[in-house]
Amino acid sequence: MESKVSSRLKQPLAQEVIDYVFLPRLNREFFANFEMLNHINFAHLLMLHEQGILDADTSVRLAGALLKIQADGPDAVALDAAREEAYFNYEAHLIGMVGADTGGRLHTARSRNDMGATIDRIRARDFAVRIGQALIDVAQAALAQAGKFAHCVMPGYTHMQAAQPITYGYYLSALVEAWSRDIDRLLHVLETADGSPLGACALAGTSFPIDRDATSAMLGFTRPLANALDGVASRDFALELSAALSIMMITCSRMVQDFYIWSTPEFGYLVFPDSVASTSSIMPQKKNPAVLEYLRGKTGHVIGMTTAAFATVKSTHFTHSGDSSRESTRTCWEACEESLKALALMKLLVEKVEPDQARMAVRAADDFSTVTDLADLLVRKAGASFRDAHHIIGAVVRDALDRGIPARDITPAMIQAAAAAQTGRQIVLRDADIGDCLDPVRNVAARRSQGGPAPELVLGRIDEQKSVLDAKRQVIDATVRRIGDARALLQRRMRALVSSEATAPDLQGA
Repeated sequence: MESKVSSRLKQPLAQEVIDYVFLPRLNREFFANFEMLNHINFAHLLMLHEQGILDADTSVRLAGALLKIQADGPDAVALDAAREEAYFNYEAHLIGMVGADTGGRLHTARSRNDMGATIDRIRARDFAVRIGQALIDVAQAALAQAGKFAHCVMPGYTHMQAAQPITYGYYLSALVEAWSRDIDRLLHVLETADGSPLGACALAGTSFPIDRDATSAMLGFTRPLANALDGVASRDFALELSAALSIMMITCSRMVQDFYIWSTPEFGYLVFPDSVASTSSIMPQKKNPAVLEYLRGKTGHVIGMTTAAFATVKSTHFTHSGDSSRESTRTCWEACEESLKALALMKLLVEKVEPDQARMAVRAADDFSTVTDLADLLVRKAGASFRDAHHIIGAVVRDALDRGIPARDITPAMIQAAAAAQTGRQIVLRDADIGDCLDPVRNVAARRSQGGPAPELVLGRIDEQKSVLDAKRQVIDATVRRIGDARALLQRRMRALVSSEATAPDLQGA
């Protein structure tokens, strides 16, 4: 018994090869890639017909069969892992419908190599669009909350210690800045992936007079790739997509970790609705932020899958091979699916979790996050150098901690005593000036330098961020329309070919 796919091979595939290599890949790829394979077959057939490589009768018969395969769906195709992979199973089904001579002509001037590379680029392009849209949704939801809470004062942290007052709206707006760069990386993936390898064949093109510009346009690509070898050898677009997803998920995980800490009773900054919490099987008082924990876990999975992809491609030859072209992309698609799920959860968190404004305000007033402004006050009002002012206010904070009093109870006498001890200078400040510095609301309002948390600055920046996100969405929407228009036209052209009575040149060299 010979191989089911080539007379070159005189033995059938070993059962172990079927079970551990081709069957898992066939199950993974056939249903996921079925519609993309249809489109590639449509575009290739129309090009072969228009170039005169196939005669009119063959083209019409193939077109009718391909449209029927599409209409019947993937379940109508009997899968056999001994045929190795998706295309050979598809081709066997086609040959069963129209005969070996007609069915076998569709593969003229192409290879599974360029077909697989084209499918991967279509898949990467579609995932980049979907993930980009989902991330924009998250960012826009965050901006809506940022505007709502632009005046909600809270402590800002460095090293997990209270640093300076900010607002919850300012925090969310900062996250959108990072997510906006994540969206830019996805847009770059769109550009990188948006070139068609179809027509590259195995690695060196073909002697048939094919039209790669035509197939590229029919599949919604902006251009054919310039080099056939690069077209089948490179999966850098999938690596770039995986890397972009890892960076995006790291950004998300940092918000998740903040939410995780801020939701504890010790902080008490955030209120989680029951709809995004879980409980304990033994402890009836428990309300656990389980969604946050699963999101942290998903971040780890995405990073791991990205690492696996890079490790799989490393040191492979620059051409088509099973590891560099096949195995390297499988984790990318799983990472895309995980990322889409994670973004849906992120949007839910951003929209549903709300700050405890009173709790945040009290902590901002009590935990010494305002005292940097006291040091600035010494520079402005008392002529101290900032380094001296830093020492003086550091001594004041130490005194307050020793006495067990909060920041809001710091007095002019405490500052005067610290100044005398630290610098030997006599410094007198007004109660009103000290009170303004220690009031977190006034403290935040005074921080009007570019990029600062003053509410009017934050609200102005939110308007700018909304415009930026709208522009990015327009780029994605334009890509979606272009691809959708190309697919609709491809379907119409196939139906027109089936119903056409026109003649085409006789088969040339097939």
